[in-house]
Amino acid sequence: MIDQAISRVRRNHGLEHATIHILSEKYKGFSAQGNSDHRGFSLNIYGNINEDQVAAAVEEAYQRMKSGEHELAVHPNCGTALLTTATLATLAAQTVFGLEYRRQGKTGNSWSVIFNALPSAVLMVVLAIIVSRPLGLQLQARYTTEGDLGDMEIINVHPVSPSIATRVFHFLLAGGKNNYPPRAYRIKTQG
Repeated sequence: MIDQAISRVRRNHGLEHATIHILSEKYKGFSAQGNSDHRGFSLNIYGNINEDQVAAAVEEAYQRMKSGEHELAVHPNCGTALLTTATLATLAAQTVFGLEYRRQGKTGNSWSVIFNALPSAVLMVVLAIIVSRPLGLQLQARYTTEGDLGDMEIINVHPVSPSIATRVFHFLLAGGKNNYPPRAYRIKTQG
C-alpha cells in the first residue's frame, strides 16, 4: 500500500514537471511552482496563463508522456535538484571550515579559521554546485519522479484559491508588482 502511494506521488510529480515543460514551450514570462501527492498535484502560476491553457498543457503533457516522452518528468528547477545543491554546498563549506578548525587546534580563533578557510570554502562550494546539478537530476529521475504514467488518468483540472505560501512566492517573484495575480490549480488524478 505504501509502495503504491509512493508510486502515485512520483507519477504525479512527473506529470507536474511535464506540464511545466509544456507551458514553458508555449508561453514566456511566467513562473510556476507545484507540489504533488498521491491524489494529483497543485500548480501555482505566476503570469498570464489561464485555466484553459493549464488544462491543455496538462493534457498534452499526459499524452506525450504516454507516448514515451518520459524525460519530461525531470525538471532542472525541481526542489530535488535545489535541495541537492543546497546540501552539497553546505557540506562542502562545513567540511572546509571543520578541517581548518582542526588544523589550527586550540591555538586558532574563529576569525582566523574563517579568514584562512574562506577561499577554499568558496572553491569547494562552487565545485559542489557544479557536481550537484547532474546529481540532482539523477536523484530526481531515480527517486522522486516517474516518467511512465502506467494506468494513471487525469480526472479534472480546476482552479483553487491561492494559498498564503503561493501569495508570498508571488510577491517575491514579482518584486511587489501585481500585473498578474497568482493563480492556483488542482489537477486530480487516479490510478
